[in-house]
Amino acid sequence: MTTTIFWFRNDLRLHDQVALQAAMGARRLLPVVCTPGMDTPTAWGFARMGRHRRAWWASAVRHLARALQTAGSQLLVLDEPPATALPALAQAVGADGVVCEDIAAPDEQAEVAAVRAAGLPVLTIWHSSLFDPAQLPWPLQQLPDSFTHFRQAVEQTGLTPAAPLPPVGRLAPWPRGVPDSVLEAQRRTWARLSAIAPAADARSAFPYLQSGLHAGESAARAHLARYLASDQPARHKRARNGLAGQGYSSKWSPWLATGALSPRKALEQLRRYEAVHGASEGTRCLWLELLWRDHLRFLHLRHGPALYRARGLAQAPTPTHQPERFAAWCAGRTGQPLADAGMRELAATGYLGNRLRQIVASFLVHDLACEWRAGAAWFEHQLLDYDVYSNQGNWIFLASRRTHPRARRRFDPARQAGRYDPDGHYRQLWGTA
Repeated sequence: MTTTIFWFRNDLRLHDQVALQAAMGARRLLPVVCTPGMDTPTAWGFARMGRHRRAWWASAVRHLARALQTAGSQLLVLDEPPATALPALAQAVGADGVVCEDIAAPDEQAEVAAVRAAGLPVLTIWHSSLFDPAQLPWPLQQLPDSFTHFRQAVEQTGLTPAAPLPPVGRLAPWPRGVPDSVLEAQRRTWARLSAIAPAADARSAFPYLQSGLHAGESAARAHLARYLASDQPARHKRARNGLAGQGYSSKWSPWLATGALSPRKALEQLRRYEAVHGASEGTRCLWLELLWRDHLRFLHLRHGPALYRARGLAQAPTPTHQPERFAAWCAGRTGQPLADAGMRELAATGYLGNRLRQIVASFLVHDLACEWRAGAAWFEHQLLDYDVYSNQGNWIFLASRRTHPRARRRFDPARQAGRYDPDGHYRQLWGTA
């Protein structure tokens, strides 16, 4: 192609950029980002993107723009839906088509379909997982719904992910003809994104607002290097269920969520750590967490929109919903001390540890009898490390709406508090003890 638009989606990086490499043959290349419906309402009455997630995403975009400048290009930020923005832009600059990441979730698939329906060719490329779907030992329609069976097959067949690609080099120049109106709109968009400034909270387990952290890939790789230079990987299995503090988990997820960190890069560096320090239960847990992330992606490739039905993949009745209870859960005012503490941390910081995510999700579904998809939407609104695959997959799992669900996956919050917060420190930290 002579002129190509490259549409960054959940892959805001230049390293291990399979899709961008596919666009490198163009004589002129126009990298763009479309702001992800920050004010789009959900069916539950709140916007899809809350303040912490907005701030983290905006930081990732700003640092991507700087990286593109170093590579001899620029980033164009479009604050309108791709279905209208991309065809109009292509016509203005004479672009032959669009190249972008393939995302196997309904709304993201619909975005691409709408661009194509407007007459603009779109080449989508899958590159968000460790393994390429073609590597799997079964066709996607035979993918095991059970993670255990998936893991066993992957490990028994000795599958190895491809090595991550190095960062792209010099990029082709921008095409001529980008309208002045688009550039002026971009300046307004940058100003709007820069105005997003949530208050920092010293209690945060991921203090991205106060410790100099940013969402770009240089910070992602620096964080990965620091983590693997410590003793944290070896003790990850023991520490991963922690509730408070910065050291209880790897904290890779915020960068994996925006694509600023490639999972293949994370695994490559983890294997190098093991080569020097030896494998351990902790490093195996990190590998399994990356593999779980892959499985949730491949489940989307197999089941697609069925994962978003009220009944999920199960033959189950439509779940009930209690709006007043849901509102109390969102605000951390249900009267259940541990669940309320978790929801207050989430609102104040945009982050919540994995153990607490399971506890509060279980409490919403199994104790408050609320619709699980409302909880998934609230997490989408709040979490700065929101990932469409992991969020939907984990919620459907906690709600026992997989193909072969276990008995109700209820986490008794009082029992969980006794095990993971026996001295009440976490509940006191968030004002609910």
